[in-house]
Amino acid sequence: MAKKRSAGAQPNRSLIDGIAVLQALAISSEPVGGLELSRRLSFEPTRVNRLLKTLAYLDIARQTPDRKYVSGPGMTVLAAQSMFASGFVQKALPALSKLRRFGHTVAMGVLWRDNVSYLYHARPSMHEADAIGRIGLYPATLGGIGMALLSQLSDDSIYALYDGKDIPRYPSGIAPLLDDLKTIRDQGFVRLLVKDEQHTVAVPVGKPAHSAVAVSGWIPDESTRKIMDTLIEVADEINSGGASVPDVSETMSSPVGMGYL
Repeated sequence: MAKKRSAGAQPNRSLIDGIAVLQALAISSEPVGGLELSRRLSFEPTRVNRLLKTLAYLDIARQTPDRKYVSGPGMTVLAAQSMFASGFVQKALPALSKLRRFGHTVAMGVLWRDNVSYLYHARPSMHEADAIGRIGLYPATLGGIGMALLSQLSDDSIYALYDGKDIPRYPSGIAPLLDDLKTIRDQGFVRLLVKDEQHTVAVPVGKPAHSAVAVSGWIPDESTRKIMDTLIEVADEINSGGASVPDVSETMSSPVGMGYL
């Protein structure tokens, strides 16, 4: 199973903090001031303001008339260039479309620390263009995609990831999480009750896994095998087609957004 990479011997703190501010700005649903961002990130306000001004200088952020900040055109360009260069849109979408015949929600996501970032999240009848990047971060332990990807990490990596943190869905601590992850590793897929009578079935993509794909909805036990087999076919097609995803596992994040996969 994959091990979580550790930071180098001399990580650049300024770069790490700058990316944290960039990511916090990217997921903000409304203009946000430097003081509020410093509170969210537990950073010193002067440092946050200096980083925001640098991002604005690069057109990655933009300052509003009331001196708050929003994403700038540079952020959109970076996102578009990353998606195009990865080949995700060109190579993954045709494979993902095969999952929509089940009439359930279909998703593909990557692990971002202890959260999932969705690259694709399509409800039934939703146009594919509207499914790309429409949902923010979601706690990994609450969804099938997150559990599929966490299962690819070593137990030591899971301990490091959740050290000193509350674990969503696991109020009693890390031991039951590790038990569930072992079960997922043994069976090779996830079937997870996520809401009322809705289940998510998910499988990892790639060896080592770089993402996971999932189907979520009312899935009776007898339908699990058929959906799982199709998910595995789609995962193999995405991987063999050369589609890659940005590696965001080393970036700081905080849980926001919505979703049940």
